[in-house]
Order: sequence, then C-alpha cells, then structure tokens
Amino acid sequence: MKYYPEGTNKALSRKFESYQQIKDIMKSGDIVEGKVLLCDSGHNLHIDLGVCKGVIPYREGAFGIQEGTLRDIALISKVNKTVCFRIIGFHRTQSGEKIAVLSRRIVQIDCLKNYIDKLSQGDIIDAAVTHLEAFGAFIDIGCGINSLIPIDMLSVSRISNPSQRLSEGQIIRTVLKKREPHKLTFSLKELLGTWEENAALFSRGDTVTGIVRSVESYGIFIELTPNLAGLAEYSDEVCEGQLVSAYIKSIIPEKMKIKLAVVEVFDDINTETQLTYFEKGNHISSWNYSPSGAIKTIKTEF
Repeated sequence: MKYYPEGTNKALSRKFESYQQIKDIMKSGDIVEGKVLLCDSGHNLHIDLGVCKGVIPYREGAFGIQEGTLRDIALISKVNKTVCFRIIGFHRTQSGEKIAVLSRRIVQIDCLKNYIDKLSQGDIIDAAVTHLEAFGAFIDIGCGINSLIPIDMLSVSRISNPSQRLSEGQIIRTVLKKREPHKLTFSLKELLGTWEENAALFSRGDTVTGIVRSVESYGIFIELTPNLAGLAEYSDEVCEGQLVSAYIKSIIPEKMKIKLAVVEVFDDINTETQLTYFEKGNHISSWNYSPSGAIKTIKTEF
C-alpha cells in the first residue's frame, strides 16, 4: 500500500451512496479521505460521507493525541482541510441517527510502521508543504505526519523566510537528511543541483532575471536560481526582495563566483521562484556542490 500526503491523491476522496459501500470499504481496510466540516467542542472531527455523517473521535484524531505528544491544535487546525481515515464501525446517536466511526490514528500508525520507519538517510520522497514558520517549512510526509525542512536546508541561496522559496499546499521532492528518535529532518537543496549544474544554465554576456536576496555594504547578492547567486556592486536604489535584470560580467568556477551588474530594477517584491530538480532518483548517498578544483568544498554525506 502506498501512503500519500493528505489531500494529494484525489482517488482517495469518497462520497458513498449506500451503507453497503461503506461496509465494503470498512471490510477491505482501504484508506479514505474527506474534508473536515467541523471540529466540535470535544475536538471530534466531522466529515460528510454522502449517505451519512462520519466522525473521527478525539482520541482517534491523530497519532500522538492518546500518547500526549500532540496538542489539540493539531485537530482544530484540520477544519476545512482534507484528512485520511479508515472506517472502523458505526454508532447511533440518541436521536437514532446512524454515524460512521472513523480513525485517522490507525492510518498514521500503519504509515509509520510500513513506510516512514523504513526510510533511510538519503531517501527521496514526495511531500506536501503544510505551513511555514520563520525557521523552516513543515511538510506532510505521509498521511498527515509532519516533519521539518529547516530554512538553511531549503536552498544554497540564502533566504530570510521560507515563504520566499515555498508556498503552503505545494508538492515537493525532499530528501531525508537526518534520522533521530521521534524526529526526522529533511532537506531540499541537495536536489536542486550543484554549482556547475546551475551555472551551466548561464553564459558570460547574458542579461538575466534575478531576485535580490541581500544588500550588503560591499555588494548585492542576486539569486539566479535557488542554488546559485551572484554578486553585483552596491547601489542604494536596490532593496532586498526586488526583481532585477542583471548582466553577467564573469563566471569563475574555481571561486564559485558570478560577477553581475544590475541593469534594471523592477517593483516585484518577494517573487516566488520555480524549483528545478536535478536529482531524478529515489536515493542519494552524497552531494558535492562545489566544482572540481574549487578552493572551497560544500558537501553533504547521507
């Protein structure tokens, strides 16, 4: 069975036309997804299954609730979002209404046991960006189980906030950087190409588009790709986050430097950049960003 980040596989979303269909899915143990319409005062999650309502009881809302390692906000924040679950039974209310009882926790436990716990450092997986904080991007690595990409692992080019690199809901590829007890840390930059791979996209004499990432007294750092930046002379007319056109004066592989000259400044601020993945496989053992013969070595071992 393949485990997906919540909301990324539309085939899992179901509306049932009969109780028999629900019973068949319950018997098969298949994973289903649905949108949370309500988190009630008891923090039970309510979902429309079509022929009847479904409820994920509080203690079945997520792995970690029963264990005391997850706060209730993890359930409250799911309103109007898609979650996964298995159908585990039926319940009648005091008014006689028949309701399907659902469990998200069971799906997450299976996902941990059969998928996430088997991942090794260097494994590359698909993930969905769930929310962004100043220190990094939280990602759903399967069935609503979250992990983190720290901000310094989002790219070689430095950014001041993860929102300059990613957006909530975005589907990305990411690599497992570090495994610790009860904690996985992922990275993105190793999949976005080496210095040589990115520099090969440009030539001396080109005029290209870039984003100003930092303005220092000694110069302006302009991002050409997420893993490649160049330096232009200081100008008080340029601000961090602006879009510029820049002339490439020189490309110096041994120093991993690109010298630029700002041609024009545009009004765009914090423009999002597209991600291009240079690593196409499912695993990476090591990554050497630096060109051969460079005076500085930037390398990652998994």
